[in-house]
Amino acid sequence: MSMAGNLRKVGSLGKVSSLRKVGRLRKVARLGRRRSRVDLSHPARSPLGSSVVNCVSYRKGVRQPSVDSLVEAVERVRKADDGFVWLGLHEPTGQEFAGIADLFDLHPLAVEDAVHAHQRPKVERYDHTLFAVFKTVCYVEHTELTATSEVVDTGEIMVFVGRDFVITVRHGRHGSLGPLREELEASPEQLSQGPAAVLHAIADQVVDDYLAATDAVQSDIDQVETDVFAPDGARADPGRIYQLKRELLELKRAVVPLGRPLQVLATTPMRAIAPEIQAYFRDVDDHLHRATEQIAAFDELLNSILQAHLAQVTVAQNEDMRKITAWAAVVAVPTMACGLYGMNFDHMPELHWKFGYPLVMSVIAATCLALYRGFRRNGWL
Repeated sequence: MSMAGNLRKVGSLGKVSSLRKVGRLRKVARLGRRRSRVDLSHPARSPLGSSVVNCVSYRKGVRQPSVDSLVEAVERVRKADDGFVWLGLHEPTGQEFAGIADLFDLHPLAVEDAVHAHQRPKVERYDHTLFAVFKTVCYVEHTELTATSEVVDTGEIMVFVGRDFVITVRHGRHGSLGPLREELEASPEQLSQGPAAVLHAIADQVVDDYLAATDAVQSDIDQVETDVFAPDGARADPGRIYQLKRELLELKRAVVPLGRPLQVLATTPMRAIAPEIQAYFRDVDDHLHRATEQIAAFDELLNSILQAHLAQVTVAQNEDMRKITAWAAVVAVPTMACGLYGMNFDHMPELHWKFGYPLVMSVIAATCLALYRGFRRNGWL
């Protein structure tokens, strides 16, 4: 038979706290009936690059010794009819994922979604497999918020859950599941509940990251609000407000659509999720509601800040127009007098009197001073 493709794995060696060494997945050979073998033991770089992050098997919540191939790990778990395999991948291609999809009998539509990413959060059931999509969010640190600052970065985590396996496919620069795996391994009683416990832990971490991102965004909003309501708030850059609204919209697109899938996981009976695990999904759903409410409140607050800034700009413009109008009125008095006396008439009041010029200039000065004091008293100048 022809070669089915090459698969790889990063083998987990040593203690949980030690660095995981990179393993190699050798060729998948089809022998007889559609049976593939994935070699995980070779230390060299696999032809698959770094798409396979880790592959670990668990029994009664305890991590089992690593084996040479993914197939061996799956066969060992299924032969004992106890435990499960957790395979983690990062941005695999269709060719890289083909052998894995074949081994675990994954639905083609779910495989296509996992490979191409850019999916909305959702939960779908395909026969014996549950497929979930989560949008991950990461707050981007910056020293100063500008009109072009990136505030949040989003990615995706796809999770395949079966009776004896969990496959996680991560897209994006953040959302690593390594620390989560270590936390779960430190709590065997949770891992002993099977793949559904891993799904819950991933959902819980994703939603916790939402809350962390919204708390961080709040500091940016507070800073913009302080700048807008400062004495010179009319000079604040409105581009920062629009940028915050754009980034908040990206955060909203990641967080809000997850509400319906979490309700399904928390309330709909499923073979892949035990009823006692569904209670934990209800807790995650509560945290998601908090994040959703915060985002809605931030959106309203930014609208108010933007309207306040526009109002301040309008008031400042009105102040400038009043000053211009007041000075124009003051300058109109000498302009009018000079215009009258510049008509070259022979018979003008006090035209030939030696005190006529000082008198006219005094009247002009007194009138301008009276206008100036009047405008000043009314706050126009």
